[in-house]
Amino acid sequence: MRTVTAVATAALLLGCAAAPAASHDADDTKRVLVFSKTAGFRHDSIPDGVAAVRQLGESGGFTVDATEDAGAFTPSTLRRYDAVVFLSTTGDVLDSAQQAAFEDYVHRGGGYVGVHAAADTEYDWAFYGGLAGAYFQSHPAIQPATVRVEDRAHPATSGPARTWNRTDEWYNYRSNPRDRAHVLASLDESSYTGGTMNGDHPIAWCQEYQGGRAFYTGGGHTKESYADPEFRRHLLGGIRYVIGAAQADCRPENGYTALFDGDSLDGWRQAGPGSFTLSDDGTLTSSGGMGLLWYAGRSFGSYSLKLDWKTAGDDNSGVFVGFPPSDDPWSAVNNGYEIQIDATDVPEKTTGSVYGFRSADLKKRDRALNPPGEWNTYEIRVEGERLRIWLNGVKINDFTNTDPARSLTDGHIGIQNHGAGDEVSFRDIRIRELPAKGH
Repeated sequence: MRTVTAVATAALLLGCAAAPAASHDADDTKRVLVFSKTAGFRHDSIPDGVAAVRQLGESGGFTVDATEDAGAFTPSTLRRYDAVVFLSTTGDVLDSAQQAAFEDYVHRGGGYVGVHAAADTEYDWAFYGGLAGAYFQSHPAIQPATVRVEDRAHPATSGPARTWNRTDEWYNYRSNPRDRAHVLASLDESSYTGGTMNGDHPIAWCQEYQGGRAFYTGGGHTKESYADPEFRRHLLGGIRYVIGAAQADCRPENGYTALFDGDSLDGWRQAGPGSFTLSDDGTLTSSGGMGLLWYAGRSFGSYSLKLDWKTAGDDNSGVFVGFPPSDDPWSAVNNGYEIQIDATDVPEKTTGSVYGFRSADLKKRDRALNPPGEWNTYEIRVEGERLRIWLNGVKINDFTNTDPARSLTDGHIGIQNHGAGDEVSFRDIRIRELPAKGH
């Protein structure tokens, strides 16, 4: 793997014509450019941040170049890279031609990672403000705070902890990005002094933006951040998402109610043999079967159901919808629909399929699917008799029920424990009810 010194990088960036990003290396190694020019306050942690990203590249399988020369922002040079990391940039760092080149780069699928003062950059460039997600407003003194992890499937926040206690300089922002971006983590303003966002204080988020992927984290002010294994894992996960090495659902998510939040199984019942074990980190893992853990608290008609899942290997499970209340797991099989989890089965019985009835779009499914050991997110949307499925934010199936015995207009939901040797884990099962549609 190749890492280029700052001097050599400048020569490389400004002196070479570049191939398109999709063919930038013979082995198609992902490439990341770290950009740390400052026109305002300069963070003394920038060298530590550059070194950390280089090290993450060495261990994470991507090549890292670094520059503070805005002359790198040309179409031919940017095409060399899968993502550009704005590492504590400040002020106006690009001229109009360089801005235009970067906009075109994002429109063509290029990625953006913003770290800390990247939100204190280019206040008069509306495209950049939307890409970053929010602009810096103010900050209190460096101090410890509690970070609440809101999305535990995204690779930037998929560690076991649901809260994260760390010391940094905690930015307040001029606007709340929640309606525009997908919030990954937020600050508990009661855990420190100086927060000004009225108790809803996002601190890390992601989004798909005008053709490209974007990730921003408000951490990274201090030198110590870049030696912190948890922060490095957080930063690596964000980079992996942006360069396409990991998939995640980064659509804005608001209005969901937890059916299982990791603490309580109130309202849930086990039908049939086997069980699910609940670990200290709030993960449910299947054991034995064939059984079904179903939500008996109430039935649902029109809704969006989201949940996070991962397999240990070549495992089998599924999510059932639209079935009547019963402690017989076969009732769900015979009277509802299963959204399958088993990536190696035949098309109509593989991950993303409506089991036995309709295959997923396998090309889209394969591009969206994370491998065993990594988390995935399903959205299962039921409106009338229409059933649609998103995997990590990508729509992969659209099915309409025509069987009165399997009507989707009122039914329960459940997760399957398929059998001995099948180990599938679930987290964060949540639902948002939708306006009723005609049958």
